Amino acid sequence: MPRRAGGRQARHALRSAPLAEEIKPVRAGIQGGSYRPLSYSNVAAIDANIFRILEEIGFKDATPHCIETCTKAGAVLGDDGRLRMPRTVVENALQQAERNLILYGQDPKNDQKINGARVHFSTAGAAGMIVDAATHNYRESTTQDLYDLSRIADNCEHIHIFQRMCVLRDIDDPYEMDLNTTYCSVAGTSKHVGASWVHRKHLEETLKMLHIIAGSEDKWRARPFVSQSNCFVVPPMKFAQEALECLRVAVEGGMPVLLLSAGQAGATTPACLAGAVSQAWAECLGGLVYVNAIKPGAPAILGTWPFISDLRTGAMSGGSPEQGLLSAACAQMGLYYDLPFGTACGMTDTKLPDFQGGAERAQTLLPPALAGANIIYECGGMYASLLGTCPESLLLDNDVLGATLRVTRGIEIDTDTLSFENIKEVCLSGVGHYLGSDKTLKVMESEYIYPEFGDRTSPTVWEDAGKPMMLEHAIAQRDKIISNYFPKHISDKIDAEIRSKFPIHLPAETSGR
Repeated sequence: MPRRAGGRQARHALRSAPLAEEIKPVRAGIQGGSYRPLSYSNVAAIDANIFRILEEIGFKDATPHCIETCTKAGAVLGDDGRLRMPRTVVENALQQAERNLILYGQDPKNDQKINGARVHFSTAGAAGMIVDAATHNYRESTTQDLYDLSRIADNCEHIHIFQRMCVLRDIDDPYEMDLNTTYCSVAGTSKHVGASWVHRKHLEETLKMLHIIAGSEDKWRARPFVSQSNCFVVPPMKFAQEALECLRVAVEGGMPVLLLSAGQAGATTPACLAGAVSQAWAECLGGLVYVNAIKPGAPAILGTWPFISDLRTGAMSGGSPEQGLLSAACAQMGLYYDLPFGTACGMTDTKLPDFQGGAERAQTLLPPALAGANIIYECGGMYASLLGTCPESLLLDNDVLGATLRVTRGIEIDTDTLSFENIKEVCLSGVGHYLGSDKTLKVMESEYIYPEFGDRTSPTVWEDAGKPMMLEHAIAQRDKIISNYFPKHISDKIDAEIRSKFPIHLPAETSGR
């Protein structure tokens, strides 16, 4: 067979065409589960430990409503005031739990199926500072920053869910802060949004706003596009009472909930990783008992987020290899219980986008993704162990997330991919390479993923281009998005109605209205 001409041109032409969703090398919901840090006997031992914690230790500081609903379900309030949950109570909740959860977006194309070992990425965090990568300075985060972060995330293919990343330090009133946190998030992205509230009345008012956006309360309940991130427990094994009340409002209001346990190994969870996994899962299953006692089958994500301490100082170490390992073990337990599950990985301890940040992000993201974590929160943009967030880093991190999904996808083996006929053709025809073969052109976009910001050019080409740096490219793209991208999935009419009824702090003119 004669040598094929124009192989490079053909490849460039193919890459310039938009890819159909079904042939992309990665997409939301790639199946994980190939990595299992725990043996079968390890899983059994942790499972037994979890049930023992719930039955023998139980929870401190349950609210009257929690006590009433959970004791009706079989929980026991001890003379010491602790609420204990026998095995049968927990097993009943496990049977009632919703396992095929959909996190809806305002745009149906952004709906995400959360079940099995399907892997998704979500932002998250409560940073009080914005990292300025250009000046190497930190400053307080604002309302505008959160809106900008949501718009940037809306342009990141591998960020599937947007959960608030920073607090609005330019708003003093807690109610207005909670309301505006939700508003800025849902206005900036049509992806599913996660948020939190410090008081039940704040959530009740926010639900009224969400009903307006959805078109009615019934339409909201049919497709709830915001979920509640709820730290209902203060590790170790103590309920947060106001958070429990917010949890109740969310469940009754048709809002999916993330049952969040965020202990820190060596501080608020055991230093031993097996103990940290046990306590985190015990705390989250206790929350599941309460949720299903309120409403059986209410949509809930089990959010075991045990963090790591640097035991030399006691400080959090979100970028440690143990963070990835611990999260992978939690993911394996999530598959064991067959529950919608989320963990937190991808944050870094460094202060700016640098080598340390990239290395820590990659080494923590891969283990839980390979283990099949349904949602990996705090996946991008978080620095200084969650104290700061960097907008342009979301764009850089999107490349890391895509690569993580590609590794998670693995290698498909069948007659076609084994490529015998392709090898035979190339070897026996005398061509001697695969660069221009039909097979190469066919799979170059479906089998391989390419970074948007990563530079694969030669040193000569790089020098001729002015020695561009990844961060410079990301800053330019950030500025382009912030200056030009103003999503209008919420119409001007509805936005005006919201502004007339609620104290919205984001100026209409800075949101393209």
